[in-house]
Amino acid sequence: MSFKSIVCELKEMKNGIGSISRRREVEGRHWRNRTRSHIAPDVVPFDSNQQGQWANIPPELLLDIVHRVEESETSFPARTAVVYCASVCKSWREVTKEIVKTPEECGRLTFPISLKQPGPRESPIHCFIKRDRANSVFRLYFGLTPSEDVSDKLLLAAKRIRRATSTDFVISLVSDDFSRASSTYVGKLRSNFLGTKFTIYDSQPPSDVAIQHRGRLSRRFSAKQVSPTVSACNYSIATVSYELNVLRTRGPRRMHCAMHSIPFSSIQEGGSAPTPTSFPQSFDERPSKAKVPAVNISSSVSVPSREPLVLKNKAPRWHEQLQCWCLNFKGRVTVASVKNFQLAAAVDPSHNIPAAVQETTILQFGKIGKDIFTMDYCYPLSAFQAFAICLSSFDTKPACE
Repeated sequence: MSFKSIVCELKEMKNGIGSISRRREVEGRHWRNRTRSHIAPDVVPFDSNQQGQWANIPPELLLDIVHRVEESETSFPARTAVVYCASVCKSWREVTKEIVKTPEECGRLTFPISLKQPGPRESPIHCFIKRDRANSVFRLYFGLTPSEDVSDKLLLAAKRIRRATSTDFVISLVSDDFSRASSTYVGKLRSNFLGTKFTIYDSQPPSDVAIQHRGRLSRRFSAKQVSPTVSACNYSIATVSYELNVLRTRGPRRMHCAMHSIPFSSIQEGGSAPTPTSFPQSFDERPSKAKVPAVNISSSVSVPSREPLVLKNKAPRWHEQLQCWCLNFKGRVTVASVKNFQLAAAVDPSHNIPAAVQETTILQFGKIGKDIFTMDYCYPLSAFQAFAICLSSFDTKPACE
């Protein structure tokens, strides 16, 4: 059997045309509708006992097949073939997870957990955001710019919910379900009354150590509702602050981001950022609705104290001819907007960080058209963290501009 025919059969299997039973075909159609908006289901709705010959392929041949698929399909939609490999059966899934590297290592997004992992160190991952004003929904897509058709790959979506004293941006893997009790819920962003301070909450702690030390505090539901090993809590992982500018005498917005879940040592030589390997909650589990408690990582006594990474926006320069503030976005931003910014690490001279690292743009956000914005991020931020920071720019800030 040729390599091309194997890939074709994998696609047929994903579409329910292969040797899956009729009952599983119905489930497959349901899951395709649910996962069309995001990268891939984290738990495959297929039973390995029903895969027949695919589950019994020799390990050497299986490794060769998955290796060739992973190396040949580097971008979406073609990279969906890698997801098909993980959707065959348990043995295929384990091999695929072993072969597929993190975004930091390979610079590519594959599974949903990739959105919680740090980006590449060398070159940024290019994304763009579409704003739906009518429904207050913001969608993050993978790619340089929007395509002419509807084949853009949706990574994350957020819905703005205005409250009496704050504003919430609920972030989900899909664009049609923003319930915090949903298995697609990944986190949220919450502002204060003035829109000057935002807190980023993650649905999972940044490391397995945090789960081990928190125990009962991290339970969102009772033990009868979900597995006790499932983390179901909002963890405060970062804060975004905007300086007051009531009289509008300080120029453009000034912002600082304290990333409590990322140590400052991550940008030092030999340092690393927390990299989750899986979601703590299965995609096929549907917990009942309940109020979600919040846990502040920076104030927890169970987690060792460490200096967090702080990001600050790069100061723009005043252009005399254009009579406006300017930044070099390297062609990725084309429309002037108060929302445009670039973030770099805030470094103290005592840290002895090289100048090249200090000047590295970790997150870049800017407008390219009506309700369309670009978002480029790299290590040590993840797509989720970068998206949440960019969402803070959309909220009204009467005291900051």
